[in-house]
Amino acid sequence: MHIAENTVVSLDVELSDIWGNAIQRSEHPVQYLHGGYGNIFPAAEAALEGKGVKDRVEVRLEPEEAFGDYDEDLLRVEPRARFPEALETGIRFEGAAGGDDEDLIFTVTDIAEDKVVLDANHPLAGMAIKFSCTVVGVRPATEVEIRDGATDDPGSVILRILP
Repeated sequence: MHIAENTVVSLDVELSDIWGNAIQRSEHPVQYLHGGYGNIFPAAEAALEGKGVKDRVEVRLEPEEAFGDYDEDLLRVEPRARFPEALETGIRFEGAAGGDDEDLIFTVTDIAEDKVVLDANHPLAGMAIKFSCTVVGVRPATEVEIRDGATDDPGSVILRILP
C-alpha cells in the first residue's frame, strides 16, 4: 500500500539541524493521518505522497515551514518573587489563566537575582531543520479517524507548523 489521502502512516522520524547534527529521534514509530489534516508539516506530507513501506524521505524545512520564526514578543521578564523557591532553568509551565498568555507554554531560560526570563517560543523556533523519516507502515484510515481528522492511536503525534 502507498501513502495517499486517508491513510494512516507510521514513521521513524529524525530531526536534525541543516548540518546533520541530530536534534531528536523518535523512540517508537509515530503515526499521522495523511491527506491535508494538518497533522504533519505540509512539505513533509507532500514528499511522502505515494511512498511505501521502507521508503526514506528527507526534507529541508525553513523556520516558517517548521516551528516558526523566533518571536521576541514571546519573551517575558518577571519578578523572581512571583515564583516558588524551587525554580530552575528548563522548567516549563502554562501561562496565567484568564490572561492573554493562557494558551502559551513558557520555559524558564534564565534566573537572575530578582528576575526570571520566560520564553514561549518553541525550542526549535527560528531554525531550519532537516526532517528525515522512514515509512514503517501504511494502512487505510477508519471512518472514525477520517471524521476526527486524527489517528485513534494514542501514540500518534502532530508534527505541524505552530501558530
